Amino acid sequence: MRRLKGKDHAAQLYKIEPFEEFAERIARVSALWKIRRANRGSEAAEKATQEIGVEKRRARKAQQRWLWQALRRRAHTQDGLRERLAFFWGDHFTARGKVSVMKRATSPYVESAIRPHVAGYFSDMLKAVIAQPVMLQYLDQKTSVGPESVAGKKKENGLNENFARELLELHTLGVGGPYSQADVTELAELLTGLTYSQDGVFGFRGEFAQPGAETVLGQSYGGGTAALSDVHAALDDLARHPATARHLAQKMAVHFVSDRPDSALVDAMQGRYLETGGHLGEMVHAMLSQPSAWAPEFANVKQPIDFVGSALRALSVPNEALAVNDWKAIRLAFTVPMRLMGQTWEEPLGPDGWPEDDGEWITPQRFAARVDWAMNAPQGLLADLPDPRDFVTAALGRNVPDALQFAANAAEDKRTGVGLVLASPAFQRM
Repeated sequence: MRRLKGKDHAAQLYKIEPFEEFAERIARVSALWKIRRANRGSEAAEKATQEIGVEKRRARKAQQRWLWQALRRRAHTQDGLRERLAFFWGDHFTARGKVSVMKRATSPYVESAIRPHVAGYFSDMLKAVIAQPVMLQYLDQKTSVGPESVAGKKKENGLNENFARELLELHTLGVGGPYSQADVTELAELLTGLTYSQDGVFGFRGEFAQPGAETVLGQSYGGGTAALSDVHAALDDLARHPATARHLAQKMAVHFVSDRPDSALVDAMQGRYLETGGHLGEMVHAMLSQPSAWAPEFANVKQPIDFVGSALRALSVPNEALAVNDWKAIRLAFTVPMRLMGQTWEEPLGPDGWPEDDGEWITPQRFAARVDWAMNAPQGLLADLPDPRDFVTAALGRNVPDALQFAANAAEDKRTGVGLVLASPAFQRM
């Protein structure tokens, strides 16, 4: 916890572009589209089209680079809890762009909106997320317009409830939480005005906002000139709601401890969250203070990102194993294998993120992909593989099953021995 409260050294060492920088890519593409539209059929339009393609390819390559940076953080950090929390909350607030270079903006989004708040207040994270163009595009908020707003009366667009529904169902109160369809609609009307420019810069547009007060969970917000502060007030109340505390505590306990966490653990986390006004660092501390969080049996199956990241750490794969800009090598070493394991990097199937159920990750085909990676990837990342007899302890510490120790000792060569350790059931769990 002390490291979690300190400086984010891994982010400084292994840079991932923040969204504020990524927005410059969006602005360049936007400017090129303007040139193309203004000069249809001309040489200038053709050149702009080519340059748009260049920008898209650069962003696609950068996305591969950021995966390697994320894995290097996991492999070399002294603050592993921060890495796991950043992934957990990034998944909780799943978002990905739908078009053009925005498709590659997930890592910058997490870097700017999620990572700075993993040990802070949930309300601050909520406010950062709703100001992110990636999220606004993903859940169709950019074009959501209040029916009685200036823009709405011109029939430019209509009200879209997607973002409001997911804020209540996934991000705060939870499925089956104490809200109604009327709350969804009222919150959707309150959120109108949240948008971003063609240059990827967040803004609040009053002409999009539904006039008048909106009532969410019995509390009224707004009523005067529409303002972002009205949205923030609603988010503060949602963040402090007991149902939100329960939902977040349960979800975190499932992710970090067990698919069926002890009720006392969840109760302690929920209680600490409420006592501190929604402080995430304190909720994590409460989790780690419970005996069930330290049970000797590892209950959860690692997701592919956890499996690969922990393997790199156990192997002590050096920073220079792959060049940061060698996007093809990164894709072959990690992106393609992780896709075969069931986790296409930054492409979950829906806004509820990656599944927590262990059975989703250990199907015959997906486990075969893990075995293949375990047997073949290490020798491409290290000049010399470790002795399996030593590596089994480096990978699993004191939790080495007798059968696995025997297999490591009896392996006919280093490649086979290391692969057996990484593919073992013991290494698949955390």
